[in-house]
Amino acid sequence: MANKVSNFSDLIQRVTASCLLHPLAAVRQDSGEIAGKNRQGHEASYDSDELEDDEEAGEVEDEWSKEGIRAREVPKGELVGVEKLVEMEILMNEVFDVVSTMKKAYVNLQDAHCPWDPERMRVADVAVVAELRRLGVLRERFRRSLIVHGSGGGRGRRRNGVVGMLKEVVAPYEAAMEELKKEVKSRDVEVENLKEKLKNSMALAKGSSYGGKKGRSQSKRKVSCSFGQVAASPVPELFEATMSQVKEASKAFTSLLLSLMRSAHWDIAAAVRSIESAISESDNTYLDTVATTHHAKFALESYISRKIFHGFDHETFYMDGSLSSLLNPEQFRRDCFTQYRDMKAMDPAELLGILPTCHFGKFCSKKYLSIVHPKMEESLFGDSEQRRQILAGNHPRSQFYAEFLGLSKAVWLLHLLAFSLDPSPSQFEASRGAEFHAQYMESVVKLPCGRATASLTVGFPVSPGFKLGNGSVIKARVFLVSRS
Repeated sequence: MANKVSNFSDLIQRVTASCLLHPLAAVRQDSGEIAGKNRQGHEASYDSDELEDDEEAGEVEDEWSKEGIRAREVPKGELVGVEKLVEMEILMNEVFDVVSTMKKAYVNLQDAHCPWDPERMRVADVAVVAELRRLGVLRERFRRSLIVHGSGGGRGRRRNGVVGMLKEVVAPYEAAMEELKKEVKSRDVEVENLKEKLKNSMALAKGSSYGGKKGRSQSKRKVSCSFGQVAASPVPELFEATMSQVKEASKAFTSLLLSLMRSAHWDIAAAVRSIESAISESDNTYLDTVATTHHAKFALESYISRKIFHGFDHETFYMDGSLSSLLNPEQFRRDCFTQYRDMKAMDPAELLGILPTCHFGKFCSKKYLSIVHPKMEESLFGDSEQRRQILAGNHPRSQFYAEFLGLSKAVWLLHLLAFSLDPSPSQFEASRGAEFHAQYMESVVKLPCGRATASLTVGFPVSPGFKLGNGSVIKARVFLVSRS
């Protein structure tokens, strides 16, 4: 191993000496020429007249530069002097430093082979390559110095050599640049394809969420188709489509909650009686009937709807005392619709993961704590971990909370649209025992054909209705019971 290192070092020293010592010889030769010419000049001065002596003396004085460095003018008009010698000495010192460092790195590379150490080999290899590159940089400096201080006769050939050398150095970078340009173009094409796929997916998702069912009116089908596009301004039709989304989200969350209650072996009739405590004790028999006839989900949905729509008439659901809608109504309407457009395509879980304490996050926390009682959560999930996270200002990542976020987002968007419209929609709700009016109400249970609605009254409201500024009505959903 020592012999290999010694041979390698000797080879580098010989190559370096042959490349770098030659210019120094040329400089010394030039110095000899300078001395010879000066001697000839002195001999000729004895035979010249006094005028020629004065001119030669002036030329000798001009040989000293302002910096105190002696120089001479060669026949080709170029300056060569001590400055070049100093530059060459500095360059040689740097070369020997690089060679010494490279020898050490090479020794480390050899030592890493026995015992075998891949990490040391990698580090030593990087060090050797780095020193070789430094040596290459010094070589380029040496070539440039030859061009600057070289003779004028060879200037054209040297310039051509430099141009070729520069082309050789730049060629790999140009090739790498072309490869990067091709990669950028391919990535741009890929981005455009992904954007198109995302656009189509969002259109399909919105169409499936808001598309009308068979039997709906032609106007609602048009609204469902147009709702998949980004609206330029708030319109009543957009509010109707968003209310349809609220209904679907409410049904989905109610079904999930009811399935969890059944999985936990709840007494559904007792649960309905508990959550519908506003209904008088005289109707307990009716509520038991509801539970046993698989219509408990409507009572549960009524409870959820009443909780989540509480405070809908206020601009912040009474979370604070803001009065922006009264102080600056035009600006507030524009801000609400801007928030609607920004939030419409967002995933609520991702949004709350970034901004857990935003207004929407506070709304979700408040409504969850209002709807899900601590004992209910402990019974359904075995602990109150989700409630603890919410009280700490976070939002759980569970399936149950994700379903709840879907309903919360739908109601929040509906609320933003309500305060974007001018005039704002007016909310109404059917009361228990009220007569059924088909113009303002719709039954959540399909009525038997031919049955007169005059014999039916409202058992309990399921979701509120709205009257819009253009005169259209979103009917309140109610559960009907017989008068008897």
